[in-house]
Amino acid sequence: MKKFQEFELAEDENFAELFEESEKQTETNTIVDGVIVEMNDESLLVDVGQKSEGKLYISEITVNGKVAYKVGDTIKVMITSSRGERPSISHKKVLQRLKFDEFFDKYGEDPENVIVEGIITSIKPRAGFIVENVDGLEFFMPMAQGYIKAIGAIGKKIKAVVLKAKKDSNSIVISRKKLIEDFQKNKDEQIAKLMGSTEIKEGIVKKITSYGMFVDMGGIDGLVNYNEISYKGPVNPSQYYKEGDKVEVIVKAYDKEKGHLSLSIKDAMPNPWEEIREQLEMGDTITVTVSNFETYGAFVDLGNDIEGLLHISEISWNKNVKNPKDYLNIGDEINVEVIDLDCDKRKLRVSLKSLQPKPFKKFLEEHKAGDLLKGTVATITEFGAFISIGEVDGLLHNEEASWEPNVKCKDIFKKGDVVEVKIIKIDREKENISLSIKALSESPADKFASQYANGDIIKSTIKDIKDFGVFVKLENNLDGLIRKEDLLTVSEENPELQIGDEVEAVVVNIDKQNNRVRLSMKRLESQKNREVLKSVSDDSAMTLGDALAGQLRK
Repeated sequence: MKKFQEFELAEDENFAELFEESEKQTETNTIVDGVIVEMNDESLLVDVGQKSEGKLYISEITVNGKVAYKVGDTIKVMITSSRGERPSISHKKVLQRLKFDEFFDKYGEDPENVIVEGIITSIKPRAGFIVENVDGLEFFMPMAQGYIKAIGAIGKKIKAVVLKAKKDSNSIVISRKKLIEDFQKNKDEQIAKLMGSTEIKEGIVKKITSYGMFVDMGGIDGLVNYNEISYKGPVNPSQYYKEGDKVEVIVKAYDKEKGHLSLSIKDAMPNPWEEIREQLEMGDTITVTVSNFETYGAFVDLGNDIEGLLHISEISWNKNVKNPKDYLNIGDEINVEVIDLDCDKRKLRVSLKSLQPKPFKKFLEEHKAGDLLKGTVATITEFGAFISIGEVDGLLHNEEASWEPNVKCKDIFKKGDVVEVKIIKIDREKENISLSIKALSESPADKFASQYANGDIIKSTIKDIKDFGVFVKLENNLDGLIRKEDLLTVSEENPELQIGDEVEAVVVNIDKQNNRVRLSMKRLESQKNREVLKSVSDDSAMTLGDALAGQLRK
């Protein structure tokens, strides 16, 4: 109460005296007809039948910026004092007397506890405030009854309750303090009554915000947070209610320190998750309505305040779905399959694609390994590219992209390219499709096999040297491998080989499937020795030793 200490003055003790004094001053007031005899921009003189004229400020007869009377007009005034030669008069008090009469006619002879509303128009130092209502009726509010700082009070709109009123003296005393105290006392009683019952109660929507709704509970406002409106989760309250709507609520909590009353609409309704616990299970097909979109999918309404998630990956078998709005519209009724249900966690996931024909099954009905077809490059990775063939994707591995060695898909393709491929394998269990481009054409090893056979002797140039052997360059951009164990032993006659050296070797294996050719220098040497032996057996005049000696000399 510190903020009100400056107002707790002697007025509380002298309040009765001030009020009685005000009555005494106004008991002798009389209303008479006067004639305006003189007028200027600031004031006017009115003849009221006494020794001298009474004086009024021009503001008392100014209405909406216009002076309501002129010299010679008769005007009603109240003589409030006749001390001295010039009487004190007021036209405004006459108007106030009429307004007082109207007030008492409306609220009776004893209008105590009537709540009034007005604007503070002036302050009587160390006494109180003058408050004027919309009709121009003035009230007096003692300083200690204001609960408001004097500084900056003029112009403020307030509500207060009538403490005391006297019709004959035209005085109405009001108190903002009593109104606040009565309201708080009434509020505490109402809160206690609300908190003491768990029954469903009715309120009226007073104000709607982005975070919830304020509901009038009979003079007490409570907040229904947007999480407490529906079992769907956070919702926009303006989509469900409008101001003035009646709603049923459950009182959840009251923060006395902050004065916050928390309400719930959803707790006043049956829990739909409990209702479906025994009615719904995974694998069931249900009809739902598309209610909202997110980037990751769509929310569908079961029609009983429950929403499920239709993830973007469950909309279509097409793996390139980017936006659910491309396939669905708000309000669409669709059949979906329940794929995940947890009533305790209020979690429901559904699938649209699971009720549609599976593209892989359809693909199997129409295609087999060995078929040639066209597809579009959908995704390129480090290990190859995925090719879209209708509604399914097949993998074109880097090794199947070209007969050229060390070529990767990312080097020769871009997304969207149309390519011709051959199905080389279909894994029904894993639903994988393996594709090949190089299988469409004859391999270099095939061409090589059409010209050479195992045992043929060829000459080639060393292309690369490895620990396990050397690679030689053959025809049709084909490499041949001479393994380390197939090389001749290094000697003076056979020095260490270098890149670019021309060598002679015999073909020992042509692998058409893997496009590889193996050669051997040692086997060539053995083959030549066999040919020498054969020639010896055909020439009876030459001994074996002579033949070998001659060969060695060569």
